Amino acid sequence: YVYHSSKWMVAGNADSPVPPRVYIHPDSLASGDTWMRQVVSFDKLKLTNNELDDQGHIILHSMHKYQPRVHVIRKDFSSDLSPTKPVPVGDGVKTFNFPETVFTTVTAYQNQQITRLKIDRNPFAKGFRDSGRN
Repeated sequence: YVYHSSKWMVAGNADSPVPPRVYIHPDSLASGDTWMRQVVSFDKLKLTNNELDDQGHIILHSMHKYQPRVHVIRKDFSSDLSPTKPVPVGDGVKTFNFPETVFTTVTAYQNQQITRLKIDRNPFAKGFRDSGRN
């Protein structure tokens, strides 16, 4: 994708896909009752564009569009769960898509307010905050 005239447009051929990874929430395995009692947070989820990542981060290509999915998996289906294996298929698995979560990965922000917000909220952007760089 490329951002042109205030909209995203398809640009060229896609990169070769990377082996898919699944984020297994740190509160797993838990009952539905447990999940309903608290906010489900994904603040431990880490994204990277490093295809050689060995830390279990979710690998994404820059300038590509992504649709996150949430899989609810019945406990007896979850014995084979692994970040590097496909999500099991069957009656014990329900997948939810939220269209409002579609996003496009970028390498640089064009909007200074977004740049400032990202620097202010990113605990790893200390160098940007200390030097006043954007």
